[in-house]
Amino acid sequence: MTSIERTAYPRFKRLITAHELHLFFSPSRDELEWASDATDCDEHLLALLMLKSYRRMGCFPALEDVPEMVVDFVRRAVELPEGTLPVYRAERTAKHHRGLVRKQAGVTYDQAKARQIVEHAIRKEAAAKNRPADLINIALEKVVEAGLELPGFSTFDKMASKIRTEVNASICTGIHDRMSAAQRVGLMRLLEERDSDGTTLFNRLKKPAKGPTWSHFKNLTKRLEWLDELGDTDVWMEGVAAGKVTDFAGEADAADASELRDFVPVKRIALVAA
Repeated sequence: MTSIERTAYPRFKRLITAHELHLFFSPSRDELEWASDATDCDEHLLALLMLKSYRRMGCFPALEDVPEMVVDFVRRAVELPEGTLPVYRAERTAKHHRGLVRKQAGVTYDQAKARQIVEHAIRKEAAAKNRPADLINIALEKVVEAGLELPGFSTFDKMASKIRTEVNASICTGIHDRMSAAQRVGLMRLLEERDSDGTTLFNRLKKPAKGPTWSHFKNLTKRLEWLDELGDTDVWMEGVAAGKVTDFAGEADAADASELRDFVPVKRIALVAA
């Protein structure tokens, strides 16, 4: 699961300054009159005023998730009795109030359409980007631009994980299929055959260049000839975004031969190729 802190998904900060309290949560006179006309008790009044945080967040937080300091600030701002809590006696009332807030904020509640936008945005961007947080942030922007209420964070997270997996699997299949059978066998041999130092040939593939000496340069020339014999990587990676190649290569570089052998053959070959 992607950490919400790594994304731009709106959430209450752990520490809220006095300036932020006044800027984002202080009810205006008109808002207080509007809320008072729509409620019949102190608890509902405070709860409706808590929903004002929608303007700040783009979604409705669970009332129990609203920080105590925010509740206390609003309660004192509208001079409600100490101990008054933002609670609803019936879900029907809460649903009605959410509708009032949406109307005031000029947004539409259409979760099916929002999920369609999220899926389209993530699927498009996943062809070039690999970090789930990046995919979630782009999808967030598209939903906000459409004037829709944000789905819950778990919706973004699950869709980013699922779609990224599907897109990456398709990219890996493309890399695999653009190789000849002999080239695939050659890459798999890197994970099995040993070099003169006892490590696999895959380890030779990952070794960085040494210092700029003539002997090292000659060794690199031989290494390049060896690499060229493995196949034409430009053909293998045709149509694959540079960022994806870099991410796949990084995943392969972080693994050893035994770890790569645990992957399914198609992914294993694509990572080694990258």
